[in-house]
Amino acid sequence: MDQAKRPDRLLVIAGGGVYPVQLAASARRAGVREIVALAFRGETDRAIGRVADRVAWLPLHGFQRFLDTARDLGIPHAVMVGLIRPRHLFFLRFDTRARAVLAQLQQRNAETIFGAVADELGAVGIDVLPAHRFMEDAMPAPGVLSRRAPDARVAADIALALRIARAAGDLDIGQTAIVKNGTVLAVEAFEGTDRAIRRAGRLGGAGAVMAKTAKRDHDMRFDIPVVGERTLRGLRRIRAAGLAVEARRTILLDRERLASLADRWELCLTAEEVDRGNG
Repeated sequence: MDQAKRPDRLLVIAGGGVYPVQLAASARRAGVREIVALAFRGETDRAIGRVADRVAWLPLHGFQRFLDTARDLGIPHAVMVGLIRPRHLFFLRFDTRARAVLAQLQQRNAETIFGAVADELGAVGIDVLPAHRFMEDAMPAPGVLSRRAPDARVAADIALALRIARAAGDLDIGQTAIVKNGTVLAVEAFEGTDRAIRRAGRLGGAGAVMAKTAKRDHDMRFDIPVVGERTLRGLRRIRAAGLAVEARRTILLDRERLASLADRWELCLTAEEVDRGNG
């Protein structure tokens, strides 16, 4: 990373999962002097406290308090990383500020919601950086990442799954498609990747292939495709044949471990170029 562009202080807006912890640790290794996390009760892994200098714990529904806290910390650069369970959009009782922001959105999906949050942060002087900042090494170049390479059937399913995942992403549906023998078993929607995997397993049994891609004009500040051990374990449970991710636009958390697990479980793991043409 260009040292001249490295922020001296970083605000990590941390959702659930291991990604916020790994990003904060990577930022520390890159020389960021101060790391402060804004964490959400019931969502953020408490391990964030081991890598951040300070953690401010907030309720998920209090958007005005979130903005006030972020502003008062006085840190000009932030990243938004980690999972927020989608069902909160319908079942949380949001504060007045959150309701006002949501009311302005004709469509409510990850891009529009997080984009609105980024705009609100910008209004209080905080620049939201790409969510892959400090994690560039976790975004693989094209190639086979496991010992097992795709055979002809798996390669054909990968090609179809990538095409379906890209189309779903461009329609703001989801980032994941699961295919078996040329049949689309599941397309990730609002329920998230884990449930899409389980649904595919129930419908198709063993041998499916999963693909995950970014959308064509993905805003890389948030909701970047991320694959970690939990996804791989889900694929193992349904006895999947392989996983393909979009090269250079997907985060593989602890990619060496993922490759090792794929080998142990006889999964094919690949990073693929995705056609970004107009078709």
